[in-house]
Amino acid sequence: MTTRINPSILAADFANFERELGRIATADLVHVDIMDNHFVPNLTFGLPMVERLVQVSPVPLDVHLMIDDPDRWAPGYAEAGAASVTFHVEAATDPVRLARRLREIGSRAGIALKPGTDVEPYLEVLHEFDQVLVMTVEPGFGGQSFMPETMPKLRRVADAVRARGIDVWLQVDGGITADTIGIAAEAGADTFVAGSAVFRGEPAEQIAALRAAAAGHRHDHR
Repeated sequence: MTTRINPSILAADFANFERELGRIATADLVHVDIMDNHFVPNLTFGLPMVERLVQVSPVPLDVHLMIDDPDRWAPGYAEAGAASVTFHVEAATDPVRLARRLREIGSRAGIALKPGTDVEPYLEVLHEFDQVLVMTVEPGFGGQSFMPETMPKLRRVADAVRARGIDVWLQVDGGITADTIGIAAEAGADTFVAGSAVFRGEPAEQIAALRAAAAGHRHDHR
């Protein structure tokens, strides 16, 4: 089972993105949070930034859309070259149709769920997605504390993926550090978003430490 570490550039130096991306060349993907100041109370990047990041990043882009109306906007990020595009089910009109469109364009398609969102309605259509992101904080801000009460939901998805024998990445985002990554790995996560835990020190060392910590606790849900 692969352990993927996806550093979040929300914690990077915004004035030096190309240099910062080079510092995380040992990561699996780079997590790019798109916030519109509507779906979440914060504003970050948009499509032009993603188009440029695709050109300079040494690792593929894992785009997380925290925006209204992803049915309209998400395909543009796939067309820009993002390797993975994840949208929130709370904002999407037709998650399955949107995921199929993203896959047609050539991106992996992911769904994200806020801490309070029930995963049960989506378990029967898991095969339509390449990734399920279980938010371990409320979306909208970096630097929040990990919410262990989201782990039963993650475990429920992991069990469903294993029961169906499908290849769906299970991602967690929010408060992931060397101290909390093992909790998420034990619950079934295999893809981990980490911001300050990577960029605060020497990124290559932090990425290696996070990968080792996750591997030491992982629960193989395949």
